[in-house]
Amino acid sequence: MEEIKKEELLKILKDGAKAWNHWRSRSEYFKKFWGVDLTETNMSGVCLKKVNLSQTDLSRSDLSGTDFGEANLRYADLRRADLSKTNLSDADLTGADLGEANLKMTNLSRANLSEANLNEAALINASHLNEAVFDRANLSDADLTGVNLSLTSLSGADLSEANLNKANLSGANLNKTNLRGANLSKANLSGADLSGAVVIKSNLKNAKLTSCRVYGISAWDIEFSENTEQRDLIITPHDQPTITIDNLEVAQFIYLLLKNEKVRHIFDAIKSKVVLILGRFTKDRKAVLDALREELRRMNLTPVLFDFDKPASRDLTGTIETLSRMSRFIIADLTDPSSIPQELATIVPLLRTTPILPLRLVGSSGYRMFDDLTAYNWVLKVHEYKDGTTLISTLPVVIAPANEMAEKFRQA
Repeated sequence: MEEIKKEELLKILKDGAKAWNHWRSRSEYFKKFWGVDLTETNMSGVCLKKVNLSQTDLSRSDLSGTDFGEANLRYADLRRADLSKTNLSDADLTGADLGEANLKMTNLSRANLSEANLNEAALINASHLNEAVFDRANLSDADLTGVNLSLTSLSGADLSEANLNKANLSGANLNKTNLRGANLSKANLSGADLSGAVVIKSNLKNAKLTSCRVYGISAWDIEFSENTEQRDLIITPHDQPTITIDNLEVAQFIYLLLKNEKVRHIFDAIKSKVVLILGRFTKDRKAVLDALREELRRMNLTPVLFDFDKPASRDLTGTIETLSRMSRFIIADLTDPSSIPQELATIVPLLRTTPILPLRLVGSSGYRMFDDLTAYNWVLKVHEYKDGTTLISTLPVVIAPANEMAEKFRQA
């Protein structure tokens, strides 16, 4: 099949989308467009579904309302093109140049934009981005106001100085993503993976950061507000037991303390608010755990959770010891016999100045090894409670002995 020329395409297109779409349904030429120069062409409303437009120059073209579903646009030039209300679902845009393109209300669901350039592109209120891939894409200075990027992969992408105001990034993969100077005010980042991300001089006012993985994050000079929600931030990698904290900037500091013995001693001056919770928190125990943490927060304490949900490693004992020494006191959940592993028996004799408050649901089986630890005077009597509601309603009284002991140790 001979190569089709731009003049021939323009001749077919000049009668409008209806004529083009009719021709397309009867011809095979539409499959052979790659590399054609189509700059500043009006292709609004045209059906280019499954077309091979690889390396095609479509810069400054009117492509509004065009159907590019499943099209091959690899390394295509789409700079300053009008792609508003365009269908790019399942399209391959790997390496495409979309600099300053208009992508307002565009459907990019399941599209592959890996390594694409979207510098200063406008994606305002683009709601169909589910399962899209932006790995290593350049989105610097892009306008992503109100965009739904939930569950989207942005691993290694450059979002520096991007406007993500009110964007939905819940569950998104932001591993090693550059968010330097990005506007994330009112953004939803719940459940996002921010491992290794760069969050420097970013705006997180009124943002939601709950249950995010922040292992290896670089977070400096961030703008927060009183309404920024920071809870249950996971500071450990996927292959290690889960440790959570409630402050993004404190998260990297605590991880540093866990891994750097030389700086651990400086925490003694600020350990007055941290309460370490140890246990094995299954689904049926999760409601009690959440209520316990919430009540501790209301009491102006900072709960740090260590959930034994993964096999023990050789560094586990040292990790528990470090967290314990950083804590005002420890709450040990003994309800599940497997909740406190043997490592705790090794740790308790070394603490000396960290009170341990054991809790147990009435009627639950005991933990024999822990009974031997009650010989140490910093281990309090096991408190048994009838149910979660009773525990929370009486929590100030329950933790009072631990608080009193902690104060004695601090004054000694």
